[in-house]
Amino acid sequence: MTLAKVFEKVTNGEAVPVEFAAYDGSRAGIPNADVRVEIRSPYAVSYLVRSPGLLGLARAYVAGHIEVHGDMHTTLSRLSHALRGLSVADRLKVFASVIDDPLLRAAAATRVDPPSAEVRRTGWLRRHTKKRDAQAISHHYDVSNTFYEWVLGPSMAYTCALYPTKDATLEEAQFAKFDLVARKLGLRPGMRLLDVGCGWGGMVMHAAREYGVKALGVTLSKQQAEWAQKSIAEQGLGALAEVRHMDYRDVPEAGFDAVSSIGLTEHIGQANVPDYFRFLHRKLRPGGRLLNHCITRPDNTQASIRPDGFINRYVFPDGELEGPGFLLTQMNDQGFEIRHEENLREHYAMTLRDWCRNLDEHWDEAVAEVGSETARVWRLYMAGCRLGFEQNMVQLHQILGVKLPASKESDMPLRAAWGI
Repeated sequence: MTLAKVFEKVTNGEAVPVEFAAYDGSRAGIPNADVRVEIRSPYAVSYLVRSPGLLGLARAYVAGHIEVHGDMHTTLSRLSHALRGLSVADRLKVFASVIDDPLLRAAAATRVDPPSAEVRRTGWLRRHTKKRDAQAISHHYDVSNTFYEWVLGPSMAYTCALYPTKDATLEEAQFAKFDLVARKLGLRPGMRLLDVGCGWGGMVMHAAREYGVKALGVTLSKQQAEWAQKSIAEQGLGALAEVRHMDYRDVPEAGFDAVSSIGLTEHIGQANVPDYFRFLHRKLRPGGRLLNHCITRPDNTQASIRPDGFINRYVFPDGELEGPGFLLTQMNDQGFEIRHEENLREHYAMTLRDWCRNLDEHWDEAVAEVGSETARVWRLYMAGCRLGFEQNMVQLHQILGVKLPASKESDMPLRAAWGI
């Protein structure tokens, strides 16, 4: 059996607008389609048989044994549509047909190690210690500031942007996101802000520059902290803005007027979420506000972590996603009065669209900077996440809470004044 026949079986003979080519000379799909999937070697078959599903595909692509010519998001979208109706029984039939074929069975028998970019972890019960969290953050964020500058653009904001219009640029959308957070927090000159998991300092600098706020950011990434401090100095914001290389749990100061957590909750771990919100509650003065901005599952019924998934093995080691209801409940139970919540799912799909375009435009430079495997991880992960947000497999929620003072006066406007 040729690999083209396997492809046709997997897609139920559907005319998927994808061209398929394999090392055995077989072809399928639509000739000269705008996207083409190429199986380059028998090692790809070994990955796919030994790790059926998305992990095997990811390993084969990251290692370079599968190539995708054309837009990755378009490819994933078309293939996911074709595979949607494939039952478990159908998958088993395809697997059996591969094993029954002598040539494909020989290819599948070839042992091949996972790509070097894959994180190999033991001792799952020790997740989210300070040391292990630092290692996980370093794996993802200490790649190369130059690489991130190409992907993220001048804002160096690695979180969901907010598009005021459909044709807004990425930079305009990232500014709008930081400003939305600032307005929800009610920032005013002279206030003190703590930004936990501050990345390259985007929120810290925005608060200092646009609102006259004294802002402290903390990150576990050494490269992020160094980049942020340099940028703060270059912008002349040193009197108001500071970024430290440290664990948020080690911040000694308290009495902040506001706390922003933009993209950190995903690294906390479900079991630690109550302590996380309790800690942030203690850091605020009475009447202070917390804005929690994070990726979530679409509901509370799914497991928070998938240890054998591509994201956990290649992108965010130990990352966990909870449902929005769980996070709302935990914030509430740790003393916050919930004042506003919104889902920016579509905005994250648009953000990822722009990051993917940036990576494609700097592809050769990116490969030279971080290596083929890392660049491929990013190409696959960002396109896949974009599809995930579009199909409501993941969401992005902002939750605003207030630490009520003894008087129970929230100091909130009668109606939300920030809009979208």
